[in-house]
Amino acid sequence: MGYAESNRWKNPDLVGTPITGERYTALQFMQLEWEHIWTKVWLLVGRTSEIPQSGDFLVEEIGPESFLILRQNDGSVRTFYNVCQHRGSRLVMEPEGNIEDIRCPSCALVWNLSGESEMLLNSVNQKGKKGTDNLRLGEVRNETHAGFIFITMNENPVTLQQYLGPVWDDWENYHSDEWARTSAATVAVDCNWKVPQDNSCESYHLPTVHPQGEYWIEHDYKQCVFDWCDEGHNRMAIKMGAPAKSLQSKNLVIDEQLSAMLLAWGLSPEDFHGREYETRLALQKAKRERATERGYEISDLHDDQLTDAYHYNIFPNITISYAGCEYVSMQRMRPHSTDPTKCFYDNFTYGAKGSESDADLEGLGGKEWLHEGEKRQFFTYGERLMNRRIADQDLSIVTGQQLGLASRGYSGVTLSGQESRVQRFHDVINEHIATGS
Repeated sequence: MGYAESNRWKNPDLVGTPITGERYTALQFMQLEWEHIWTKVWLLVGRTSEIPQSGDFLVEEIGPESFLILRQNDGSVRTFYNVCQHRGSRLVMEPEGNIEDIRCPSCALVWNLSGESEMLLNSVNQKGKKGTDNLRLGEVRNETHAGFIFITMNENPVTLQQYLGPVWDDWENYHSDEWARTSAATVAVDCNWKVPQDNSCESYHLPTVHPQGEYWIEHDYKQCVFDWCDEGHNRMAIKMGAPAKSLQSKNLVIDEQLSAMLLAWGLSPEDFHGREYETRLALQKAKRERATERGYEISDLHDDQLTDAYHYNIFPNITISYAGCEYVSMQRMRPHSTDPTKCFYDNFTYGAKGSESDADLEGLGGKEWLHEGEKRQFFTYGERLMNRRIADQDLSIVTGQQLGLASRGYSGVTLSGQESRVQRFHDVINEHIATGS
């Protein structure tokens, strides 16, 4: 079985929206994005596996808003604006944890997990003021798919399934609902949120920014598949588990990373000396034979999905990469509340049930992974590294890009043919701004 094709990835014509520096630096453009994009679309805020028990919560900030994602006593998930309805205090300050109820740190008003408060606001000495009971926190709609939790501030949205379009079907085949978090980092970065999202919409930068990967991931764009859909999302399929075709004229080796991938599935690297390009198919065969007994659910996956990176850009700010059948990584770019030249970059990874053994994690760069359940890291770019090599390399270029985008000497982007997904991303931004939705 080969590439996961679908006639729902229609690759609509590109409009050719000019991609100028003002899109990354101008406060006015930032305000247009907030009004017509962020408050209208579905936004990914976490995973159900991160809040398994009643009272478990996540707090996520998007621009000026803060959201409290909360597991209910009946097992459902609800999301509230993280603001007290008494005098506007932020309610929960921690990024994640467990609570029995919600207590305002300012006025001590108590809210239950359903966002209701039965306490009277007025005291007996406030003459002429009627007591207010049964207050409710402001709630936003949420839906889940493939274990991911999405919210929307739009009061009349399309369903999440309609919003995701063909992405919904693609993700369903991975059966990733219960995949558990293995690493989580949030980095404050001096660049507009679109800079790293632009970069994740192309493979052009792979040879320059990630040179170490050429012995186990394809670097030739001609060997990759690029798609985009009417709903505004795009995807890229990159072959993994074998050296890049561009190395054909060089001395091929089975490097440390590829060796780890092979060993994790009972294959000997020594057996592939002189036939290095056979490793990918050998890995697919080994996974097809052994994955089920290890706890993986692969019956709905094509053979190439067992090894390759299926890389999805979900409009506006999410990059999801299913790396073979073992794990999925998420990059999320969140806008700063007031400054268009700053953003927050999130990098999370989630492992499949079968990837719990050290051998499997080693084959996916396991030495760099955090233990399941370890707390999310927060820091400013430049203070330290995430210790996820590819993610750290991706961040290493974005501040320089932002500086160039702010230059009066920059006249606007020049894109190659393989960067059509970047153009499509900006076309969709303008489409939302133009239509007011």
